[in-house]
Amino acid sequence: MYGPGGFYLRPEGPAGHFRTSVHASRLFAAAVARLLAGTARELDTDEIAVVDLGAGRGELLTGILAALPPGLTVRPYAVERAARPPGLDPRVEWLAEPPAGVRGLLFANEWLDNVPLDVAETDRDGVVRYVLVRPDGAEEPGEPVRGADAAWLERWWPPGGPGTRAEIGRPRDEAWAAAVATLERGLAVAVDYAHTRDGRPAFGTLTGFRAGREVRPVPDGSCDLTAHVALDSCAFAGTGTGAGTGTGAGTGTGTGTGAPAELLTQREALRRLGVSGARPPLPLAATDPAGYVRALAAAGEAAELTARGGLGDFGWLVQPVGTAPSGPGGALRDCGA
Repeated sequence: MYGPGGFYLRPEGPAGHFRTSVHASRLFAAAVARLLAGTARELDTDEIAVVDLGAGRGELLTGILAALPPGLTVRPYAVERAARPPGLDPRVEWLAEPPAGVRGLLFANEWLDNVPLDVAETDRDGVVRYVLVRPDGAEEPGEPVRGADAAWLERWWPPGGPGTRAEIGRPRDEAWAAAVATLERGLAVAVDYAHTRDGRPAFGTLTGFRAGREVRPVPDGSCDLTAHVALDSCAFAGTGTGAGTGTGAGTGTGTGTGAPAELLTQREALRRLGVSGARPPLPLAATDPAGYVRALAAAGEAAELTARGGLGDFGWLVQPVGTAPSGPGGALRDCGA
């Protein structure tokens, strides 16, 4: 994916192959800008950092900077392995790893689904085995799953009957915990295709994307390889307590922030941030026709971002760091448009 000629290093970037919320509408970046401003209020500061983890070509940060409220000083960081794109706002620092010790908002939009993981399948004898894959995409069973991976499956994705699959999310838990740990204080948010323990898919979600189409997941760098994220296990790893995630008790490692995480849909999160697909009042068409047309277009974009069965079903993991007194998602509660 990131090797010589890898999928994510191509000049067209992710936008050339699939449509994320960032690409769908500027309303998304504006909502994140309001979340950033809300985080600044939580931290009682007018100087704040924003870290875009998995920044693509800087589209989200560009939109955030364009939508900032007056009086807020922002230090933007883009974390991406591809080269810095030409023409990007010079205020943006382009990094290969997230900066440590920052105060502000860390935002990971469709990053965790690309963190590599192993796939496991239960064989006819009930043994859970790793699935091995050749460069041409052909699969075969591997060794039985043991150790930390087996413990993760038992806790978060108990094996089903023969032929069922699971995607071992332990590397994503570790990646998320490490990302959260880079914040000194603030809010970490992951947005992704997601599922929770009570609704894991029996045969997994591994797939590929190329040029806007779903394709066979072949690990040769020709397509995006993605699998949905077990956001509840990531939430547990990020807090070190599991509090507030609705996942129940369990074992795991985490950053020990002590702050409860919150899981919600994009539909709910964006509505809290003032994004609504409601049509503008019809009388506006008579008093301000141009304003009515603009409002109608914005409502259509908002509807796409919050649609059931589409982008609105994405999961949001909201992880406060060092701001526990205001409770989970405090910055989300006062950020309406």
